[in-house]
Amino acid sequence: MSAHANGAGLRSLLRPADQTTYEKVFDTVYVGLMTNVLLAVACSPLLAALAIVRDPLASWPFFVVLSSLCAPALGGAFRCFAALGEGSTVVLRTFWHGYRRTAGRALAVWAAGAAAVSMLALDAVVVARTPWGPALAPFFVTAAALVVAVAFAIMVLLAETSGAAVRLRALVRPCLYLVARRWYLAAVNLIVLGLAVAIVLVKPMIGVLLLCSPLLYVAWATTRFILAPALPGADPLPSS
Repeated sequence: MSAHANGAGLRSLLRPADQTTYEKVFDTVYVGLMTNVLLAVACSPLLAALAIVRDPLASWPFFVVLSSLCAPALGGAFRCFAALGEGSTVVLRTFWHGYRRTAGRALAVWAAGAAAVSMLALDAVVVARTPWGPALAPFFVTAAALVVAVAFAIMVLLAETSGAAVRLRALVRPCLYLVARRWYLAAVNLIVLGLAVAIVLVKPMIGVLLLCSPLLYVAWATTRFILAPALPGADPLPSS
């Protein structure tokens, strides 16, 4: 009896996957690759500048402004990820829908976050030259990380709410509360996003066309889990 059961289990493991499994795998790969292509097209001025300029950090104000192109592109990518979870593999129309509906508010969030992080970075450089600089370094790092995590969470929530039906002010508080509540997941997100940025800075086209979508999907899915109580149809957050 045991040998028969073991033989049946081994045959089930060696049995080829059914057609539905293969279709899901191919659909996921297709959506990921097409999303990468659309991200590259939407962010092409930034990618071209990164490919031309040898030292982007030396011209960081220019790249901070140019990076705003990524904001609506992220909205389009997030809509493609959400549609894939709903069983849809239509990429171009879904990406454009997310891009168009979130563009204005996503640009505002990106600009505010970039300005805040830039100010914190400049303050950190100035304070680092003082005797108490090392003691204040954790504050600047934590504050910048919180700004990035909250800004990313707001853009994920904008993509979920279609962007046009909500005010940004109404999204800041729940995103701040939930990111702080699950800070450990937000920290994982920051590592993933940092890896994505590092790859794009080193190899812009390869990073966007191959690795950007998988890394963004991980960050999007984790952030969506963090924001579960604030998603449409969820129970309202506690007022206290």
